[in-house]
Amino acid sequence: MSLTLLSRADAAAHRDWMTPSRYWPALTRATAHLDTPVAALDLAALSYNAWDMHARAAGTTIRVASKSVRIRSVVEAVLALPGYRGVLAYTLAEGLWLAETVDDVVVGYPTADRAALAALATSPELAARVTIMVDSIAHLDVVDSVLPPGERETVRVCLELDSSWEAPVLGHLGVWRSPVHTAEQARALAEHIVGRPGFALVGMMGYEAQIAGVGDRPAGRPVMGAVNTWMQRHSGAELVERRGRAVAAVREIAELEFVNGGGTGSLEFTAADPSVTEIAAGSGLLGGHLFDNYSSFTPAPAAAFALSVVRKPSALTATVLGGGWVASGPPAVDRMPRPVWPQGLDYAPREMAGEVQSPLSGRAASRLRVGDRVWMRHTKSGELSEHVNDFHVVHAGEVVQTVPSYRGEGKAFL
Repeated sequence: MSLTLLSRADAAAHRDWMTPSRYWPALTRATAHLDTPVAALDLAALSYNAWDMHARAAGTTIRVASKSVRIRSVVEAVLALPGYRGVLAYTLAEGLWLAETVDDVVVGYPTADRAALAALATSPELAARVTIMVDSIAHLDVVDSVLPPGERETVRVCLELDSSWEAPVLGHLGVWRSPVHTAEQARALAEHIVGRPGFALVGMMGYEAQIAGVGDRPAGRPVMGAVNTWMQRHSGAELVERRGRAVAAVREIAELEFVNGGGTGSLEFTAADPSVTEIAAGSGLLGGHLFDNYSSFTPAPAAAFALSVVRKPSALTATVLGGGWVASGPPAVDRMPRPVWPQGLDYAPREMAGEVQSPLSGRAASRLRVGDRVWMRHTKSGELSEHVNDFHVVHAGEVVQTVPSYRGEGKAFL
């Protein structure tokens, strides 16, 4: 199950994805013996993305965001590279599972999972390896309701700072997460945590979704791109100043081990913030098509999946089995998988990507026959792993390894 990535030089030497007419047919040939749906993971492209993210972080450590990967062997392979350290998990149950092999896990979202909290609080090893997220006293109360301080291990906690921006005219930009927005609020919560038995405040986190998760070069939408660029410039300036004050205020209360921020789309911005010590990122490793909308980097399409044509409703259409593997976010076309090979395929406007079937039209559809394959790129990254048990690792034109997704290991955390 272990996976080893290529060196920076070897990854750069195998950039076949730059030539779609060579890259996608090669994946078809390599996986022709496998039934669809089939998920492929190009080893050179995955390695290239990992090294490119390392370069973009400019010396700031990257914590792997497991939500955006959900393939344990990939997470562990990336952690073996220089510049990467630790995992940002998305549930406590997942974090405890990963902590079997990873010694530094931060759970990126608060938890009310009593069974997982009991397991954490009664294991000296897990309590030393796993940090939970809090943004209110209520989260501490939940822990104490499972086991009071005198009957459990000290629980490591990370304080989450709201990193959204209240923009003129546009209003709230970012995600609705922590209620802790100001330096004063962060200091007050930090004082409560430090003064409360059974907890150790070891970190801070803030996810600037309006910067990390919004492309500044959306295809065919130049006005939106200009608005996003303006928004990110002003939001970034506000956040650097506010986050710096909040981190300084909390550091007066506790000796923080880390301050986490950012995401794949904001590696350069977050790395330049002097208050941040590490960046959480994961989507850029697999290179979902959402990140084609950014001007500062272009990830390789490392992960993709193929579906079979099973119907020809007309001479100008072809229907594939499955395909409705939709990413999180506002329901829209950009959250659906994108057909990329053969080139020139579009969804039927009144059906789009369906759970069981997805009709396709366009200039390439007339050439497709029952049994042919269509390659799709998912939007973000993590959603693909929820639909396949295995990823077939392709290198130099052949499948060299097969690795399980979380689903393939029998794990479904959300």
